[in-house]
Amino acid sequence: MHDPYSSLKSLPEMFFAQVKLQPEEPFLWGKRGGIYVKRTWRKAEEEVLCLAGTLESCGVRPGDRVMLVAENRPEWAIADLAIMTLGAIAVPAYVTNTPTDHGFILEDAGVKVVLCAGSFVNIFKALKSDLQVLSLDALPQGQRFIFKNTLRRVDTACLIYTSGTGGTPKGVMLSHGAILSNCEGAYTCLQQFGLSHEVFLSFLPLAHSYEHTAGLFFPISIGAEIYYAEGLETLARNIKEARPTIMTAVPRLYEVFQQKIEGGLKKASPFKRMLFEKTLELGRKRYEDPKGLSFFERGIDFLLTKLVRAKVKENFGGRLKAFVSGGAALNYENGLFFTSLGLTILQGYGQTETAPVISCNAPNSINLRSVGKPFHGTEVRIAEDGEILIKGELVMQGYWNNDQATKEAMTEDGWLKTGDIGHLDARGMLYITDRKKDIIVNSGGDTISPQKIVDCLTQQPEIMQAAVFGNDKLPYLYAVLVAEANGAPVGDLAAAVANANKLLPANERVRKFIEADKPFSIEDGTLTPTLKVRRHIIHKRYEEQLKKVVEKI
Repeated sequence: MHDPYSSLKSLPEMFFAQVKLQPEEPFLWGKRGGIYVKRTWRKAEEEVLCLAGTLESCGVRPGDRVMLVAENRPEWAIADLAIMTLGAIAVPAYVTNTPTDHGFILEDAGVKVVLCAGSFVNIFKALKSDLQVLSLDALPQGQRFIFKNTLRRVDTACLIYTSGTGGTPKGVMLSHGAILSNCEGAYTCLQQFGLSHEVFLSFLPLAHSYEHTAGLFFPISIGAEIYYAEGLETLARNIKEARPTIMTAVPRLYEVFQQKIEGGLKKASPFKRMLFEKTLELGRKRYEDPKGLSFFERGIDFLLTKLVRAKVKENFGGRLKAFVSGGAALNYENGLFFTSLGLTILQGYGQTETAPVISCNAPNSINLRSVGKPFHGTEVRIAEDGEILIKGELVMQGYWNNDQATKEAMTEDGWLKTGDIGHLDARGMLYITDRKKDIIVNSGGDTISPQKIVDCLTQQPEIMQAAVFGNDKLPYLYAVLVAEANGAPVGDLAAAVANANKLLPANERVRKFIEADKPFSIEDGTLTPTLKVRRHIIHKRYEEQLKKVVEKI
């Protein structure tokens, strides 16, 4: 879709325009009987219009809310497009939500119909007996809806409920124009790759605004193919099957990739390990000091590209143009690891309230410590206290049924308060230093970034996850740690913390810690669905143990 994005009025219009350009080309790929099966653009269009007709026969009208709950699959995309084609508002929800979470969203959004995976049908019927619930396991085949494109860019396309690291979820109202604006920004940023026939592998939950825009609507806008991964345990295999050209994920996934590569390396011969370590060493030097490689080192580096980097690329499908990282801060060392191995990793930044992308590194100007330049059409301002403020079509229309929260999220002159602290450099590159709410102020009045300390801790091979705490009554920091290997001796963790502390100034060092009894997870509420740590939940869970530790200092 290379027509100006600004001429489009809605997301369905963009989809139907793409169908006309390549009706018989593959669009969506999902597993059936253990193999990937394709849907063409024309087939998808037929299913979208039939499902829209079914929803209309169920009484759904423009502006009504339709909830969507299923694992990532082609039918998810079909359902989302069908809801919007009808002029209704899609309400995606995480499959990891509890029945209580689902009940809250049903009530808050005033949901009229639920489209869900078959395993969820009884759950929703139990929550509300008179609710219309349709299974996506077999797409309903109703009379084709006639799309007349009466939608406008200012119309609400979806309500995406923030999982949040604390508090009650809020329904973020995103317009068709907000998501179209994001698609245009992504195209402008990535066109340096020479975007042509792109293939995406969708892994993050489509209920999250990052995957919803970057993994569904942006691919639609450029006529790309989308493969749906089966899950984390099969991801490596799915990558080799799909051979994606672009893959979007959160930093935690890249950390997992790095751990698996390093784990596999332990089984390799000493010679192979030596080659790999040399590749990382010269790759780091080439990135951090491009002119620093000697003539001899350049020759070795060229050889290692053939011997090592080519094999790494093949393990990721062989045609990957870029990893795109978003949803949380990318650890510099983690980004450098992939860069050294010849893989391009582009760090971006955003939030649900901005549909969601605000900025991203461009392929020709990558800075692993920055989140790149703001997207086309996005204004960024830094407030006096360092908070990042945003203005543009990408900004939400507000929080559904929550005028007070909407008012608190905006400045008086109409800028969105991100809640993040950062700065712009002379080139217009944006840097994030912390969350405004997460900043720790100790008893000495120092302001401390917990994320920086977490990064230092989790770079230690003995530490898989960490949550760092402090307050204005204490001169020191303390932490909850998850050992890399369950049951790791506490002494090992103490040595790992000591090594991390060597990289930190005195006021940022972790003085005491406890070991978590199990890894942080989505299921127990200590992680959000996009794997962000919920610090307040962790602190509450281990409050009694932490009190004993703090009292001993």
